[in-house]
Amino acid sequence: MVIVRPLKQKEYNFLMDMHYESIYILEGKPSKDELLNAANIKKYNEGWGRKGDRALIALNGDKPVGAVWYRLFDETNKGYGFVDNKTPELGIAILPDFKQQGIGTILMKEIIQLANSDGYKSLSLSVDPDNHMAVRLYEKIGFKHYGMLGTSWIMKLTF
Repeated sequence: MVIVRPLKQKEYNFLMDMHYESIYILEGKPSKDELLNAANIKKYNEGWGRKGDRALIALNGDKPVGAVWYRLFDETNKGYGFVDNKTPELGIAILPDFKQQGIGTILMKEIIQLANSDGYKSLSLSVDPDNHMAVRLYEKIGFKHYGMLGTSWIMKLTF
């Protein structure tokens, strides 16, 4: 049975593992350290824990198997899924051995409920359209195509 709860500070390294997993690069993916410290990516984790940062972790027993998180950006420091400065940008990843077991759906529903209780009216994300499994999940949850940045889709869920 999977349990979802807020991420604890001591689990930050797992969150960074999940952040790395969430970046869809099929060939030639740089190392975790190199990729997460790249100028265009480090904004997603730099100073984690600031106001508006939220993360949930999925546990199978005592083992962390996935995470979902969001962070606000503004016009001066846009994320890839930036919509506006009142819409947090979401990220999610599940360990490979635990995919296609409904954990992503559970995490998404929980983070949407959390964002709603935090007073947000929407969430956004960026997804590679070739990441079919992720696109199906987001569409099933209710995310709609909002725009495009480079080769990635921006999707938004309004609630």
